[in-house]
Amino acid sequence: MIIKNRLQFFLLLLFVFTFFSCGKKDEEITLKAKLIHDRILTVDTHSDTPLLMIDSTWDIGVRHETEKVRDSKIDLPRMEEGGLDVEFFAAYVGQRERTPEKYKWAKARAVELISVIKVMCEKYGNIISLGIKPGDAYKNHRAGLLTAYIGMENGFPIGMDLENVKYYFDQGVRYITLCHYTNNDICDSSTDPDGPEHHGLSDFGRQIVKEMNRLGMIIDVSHISDESFYDVLEVSKAPVIASHSCTRALCDHPRNMSDKMIQALAAKGGVIQMCFFTGYVKKERPNRKREAALDELEGKYGPWNEIEDSEIKEEYRKKRWAIMKKYPRRKTTVKKLVDHIDHVIKLVGVDYVGIGTDFDGGGGLIGCNDISEMVNVTKELVRKGYSEEDIEKIWGGNFMRVFREVVKISEQDRIPNESIH
Repeated sequence: MIIKNRLQFFLLLLFVFTFFSCGKKDEEITLKAKLIHDRILTVDTHSDTPLLMIDSTWDIGVRHETEKVRDSKIDLPRMEEGGLDVEFFAAYVGQRERTPEKYKWAKARAVELISVIKVMCEKYGNIISLGIKPGDAYKNHRAGLLTAYIGMENGFPIGMDLENVKYYFDQGVRYITLCHYTNNDICDSSTDPDGPEHHGLSDFGRQIVKEMNRLGMIIDVSHISDESFYDVLEVSKAPVIASHSCTRALCDHPRNMSDKMIQALAAKGGVIQMCFFTGYVKKERPNRKREAALDELEGKYGPWNEIEDSEIKEEYRKKRWAIMKKYPRRKTTVKKLVDHIDHVIKLVGVDYVGIGTDFDGGGGLIGCNDISEMVNVTKELVRKGYSEEDIEKIWGGNFMRVFREVVKISEQDRIPNESIH
């Protein structure tokens, strides 16, 4: 190339300087992020991986790829690769009719999902340990072990029996997401197509909240309606969490939380855990061909949550996967997710936000499409100028503070030898 004048020469030097300095800066950010990520306790408060674990042919101890029929985002090798120290594995049970038969089925299903989490910890005890107390995560981190806690997504397996709350607590469940896609006996959902049934918590739901407070079980307000959310804050003595939600100000979806709700959550001492599902991070453009194909599939097989035959469910899964491969969702980026974190921090401060990926339940972003890429969230936080202290709070410190406070409040009504500290 012939440089014809000084201006061209100056522009060339500027380009070379900018290119190499930007590259060096990115390397410095990456190194700093990795060092921070390795030092701090990292917590993800929601994944649906137990839905894969109940299949005996799927082994969480083996490294998987995301671009398979199962599209798994989490396994133990990738958990170690991604520097993710603590995972809340959700026992998710889809909503069914509220009948004695379906309550019985839901409880059996929940017990099965809880069991596979425990079996994982027994089989791979040299890698991951079951957490019961808040301090277990830190103890395991110091010992070089990962930690698995158990959550329950949807209170449907409680049925109409209040004593089931203690039953699940004794099984190791440490939070319950009160409902899911539709209303249940506890409260209204934010997405029920038929609208509100109770206009918040039911009378039974109020008893559930009080019992969870008594036991030291965290109340999860993700999925519940706005009216239900404010009822929970009114009834609960303890702070609550949204285990996998984003901000409505940046993505107007009923599953997300409005600024007013986030302010109320923070005033109660709670925390909102950012969800990696693209539809909650950024408003999606509708894909009519994909939606038509999915509607046709559901018309043939019925709703996914209502399929109980394992062979039919696997057939449905493969066909749905083929549709999603043919008409893929346009994933948004880690940067857009961190924009939601920024919004919460500007609104209420750095003490009220965390991470809840919803991996294996729909979560996945460009730059963090599975658990092996978790350091990229830290990298973006470093790029934004957050301190290590702030990043530690976001990655787990805030949630663990809430966990400890929930236990502390419950112990006010306990005798000393019943303490779970």
